[in-house]
Amino acid sequence: MTEGLALRASRSGGRTARRELREANDFSMLPGLLNALPRCEVMEASQVEKIDNASMSILENIGIVFRDPIALDDWRKAGADVNGELVRFDRGLIRELIKTIPSDFTYHARNPARNVRLGGRHSIFAPMTGAPYLRDLDDVRRNPTMADLAMFHKLAHMMPALHSSAHHIVEPYDHPISQRHLRITYSSMKHSDKMFMGMTTSPKNAEDVMDMCAILFGADFIDQNPVVTGNCNANSPLVWDEVMLGAMRAFNRRNQPVLCSPFVLGGANTPASVAPTVAQLNAEALSALAYTQVVRKGCPAIYGHYLASVSMKSGAPMAGTPEISLMNFMIGQMARFYGIPWRSSSLLGGSKTLDAQAGYESANTLSAVMHAGANYIWHSAGWNEAGLHCSVAKFIVDAEQCAMAYRMAEGPRWDDFDEGMAAISDIGPGGHYLGHPHTLENFQRAFFMPEMLDNNSFEQWQAEGSVEITQRALARARKLLRDYQEPKLDQATDEALLDYIARREREIPAADALNQEF
Repeated sequence: MTEGLALRASRSGGRTARRELREANDFSMLPGLLNALPRCEVMEASQVEKIDNASMSILENIGIVFRDPIALDDWRKAGADVNGELVRFDRGLIRELIKTIPSDFTYHARNPARNVRLGGRHSIFAPMTGAPYLRDLDDVRRNPTMADLAMFHKLAHMMPALHSSAHHIVEPYDHPISQRHLRITYSSMKHSDKMFMGMTTSPKNAEDVMDMCAILFGADFIDQNPVVTGNCNANSPLVWDEVMLGAMRAFNRRNQPVLCSPFVLGGANTPASVAPTVAQLNAEALSALAYTQVVRKGCPAIYGHYLASVSMKSGAPMAGTPEISLMNFMIGQMARFYGIPWRSSSLLGGSKTLDAQAGYESANTLSAVMHAGANYIWHSAGWNEAGLHCSVAKFIVDAEQCAMAYRMAEGPRWDDFDEGMAAISDIGPGGHYLGHPHTLENFQRAFFMPEMLDNNSFEQWQAEGSVEITQRALARARKLLRDYQEPKLDQATDEALLDYIARREREIPAADALNQEF
């Protein structure tokens, strides 16, 4: 926002000036978050040790299935007990391996000014990915296209509190599945200069992502610096498959981190109880985290998970429940116990529209994740209908909620304390502060002023058309897209990326066909 607009608004107090100030675009990305909030720790030290011991017992006595001959051979060489596809681990081996995972590291973006640190109290927000449907700019639920994906990457680029453009925010149905990862990766790179995520849908797809990152950043650079994030999900309970492990190796060999993410559907693929669920999840995560170090010692890695509890009535996954919050608090404690950065998901909703259910579920999840101290805060914009669709309206509202959470997590500001106290002395009993110099100096930053949440009087809201939040958010999205300015790729780099995509598309059969339904 411009200094001229701020000055006009502070001097005149006029509605027009205030509206211009609100609508003035500032797309500067907020720095990576340094979360100053106290951690919510629901377990005593003895209970943390109890979960750790239970997880180690699972690893030693029950074991984890690794459905991948390369991983099985790697584990034999590392000293694990391999019997068929079942691997059992001495807890000392697990502890020795995970000790080499960096406790924090820096992600390097295409624009170095947008590099972000991860780990400890350093956190980032990334939008949702993987939606097979979207609710579009007209709030219509339909299949997405590559143009829709580009739209979301542009919006992610313009949202100050989002630190990543992610990857397949929505699935582009107008491109063959077998080749889709190439265009998704290019869209992430082209439409934003923030950090991004890389597809891990197959080992070869992951290799393609690595090759494209090498073109964008340089092969030597990515060998020493994290530039992209992969996600690998366990087949809970207690199974890692060949696809995920092959993709994990592709990233780790090039020194790129993956989220080692058990996929928890509490009560379905874990016990119907919080603490045993965390013990199982912890064992699954530790087995994968340890494997990253077998692949490449010292490679950054992230303790991951996806959490949902299952309705015992319908079997449907639920978001925003008390048990999910408790598990986030517990997992945060376990990750800190091991000294490893960790991932969670925020702003998850199960509703079919941007309604009160979506708001409550999302707010509950975001609050818990912030107080749990998560580092990689994924699915932070757009998620609804249990991830089946990404809503443009919710994307905009969620991104603003992330900015509000960011401001809360910064903690109280003390730099103007003396000036504020002096204002109390100046005004005295019965006065008001609206015209005081301290107020005029600090009105922009004193209190977060959300654009999507309407706090006007009923009469003013009615006079302005009784516009509800979905329509306000869609209008905001349209304006942002009109104002979008592409952060241009270097021409030679762009040509090299397009040449690589063209070659790989000639090599990869498009037999998967277009427009396949999930």
